[in-house]
Amino acid sequence: MSTRGKLYLIPTTLGESDPLDVLPQTVKRAVNFIDDYIVENEKTARKFIKSIHPEKVQASLRLSALNKHTLISEHNKMIQPCLEGKNIGLMSEAGCPGIADPGAVIVKLAHEKNIQVIPLVGPSSILLALMASGMNGQNFAFNGYLPIDKAEKKTAIKNLEKLSQDKNQSQIFIETPFRNNKMLDDILQALQPNTHLCVAADITLPSEYIKTMRVSDWKKATIDLHNRPTIFIIHKS
Repeated sequence: MSTRGKLYLIPTTLGESDPLDVLPQTVKRAVNFIDDYIVENEKTARKFIKSIHPEKVQASLRLSALNKHTLISEHNKMIQPCLEGKNIGLMSEAGCPGIADPGAVIVKLAHEKNIQVIPLVGPSSILLALMASGMNGQNFAFNGYLPIDKAEKKTAIKNLEKLSQDKNQSQIFIETPFRNNKMLDDILQALQPNTHLCVAADITLPSEYIKTMRVSDWKKATIDLHNRPTIFIIHKS
């Protein structure tokens, strides 16, 4: 049997920052020897590769798009280069592949086909926010997106608050950036005054903002989160 290639999980920046400010040299070295990639968006992936490795010949790159429009039947074709002995780089649009990211389906397929998976170190907005929140890093849960419907969202927020108190568990969630200000308003209306809330926006960027306060104090604050990638964390003691 021929030697299989490896699947490298290549983290990217969380925004317009110098890649080498937040990524180790191992990422640049991997990009140097990998020509086959699975990415969310080809244009931004090529831009990232050029930013971290300007000498890389763009014409040598072979990119496959993995997003909500990708058919399940295409996954096997995407990972085929590994079975032919070539290394593949799996790249998220922002942050770490497979974490709040569609790349997890490719990683699962790689394990099924006995392909070695190599995760490279990089920024995760979820973990960086938790690190900076002062909340429970021993017991936490990432809940993704909450319901859009106002009533269902309010119920979900209250349920997370109760879960946090019952299990001493930090509850992490996100929102589509253009809805962030509305989400903050909904959170402040739904939570009890003494519940702690962390708002972490633009992590690793010059405009980074991370603050943890009680809900009662947040109601006195003013912050514009519109179109700023944001992590919300709540903890009820």
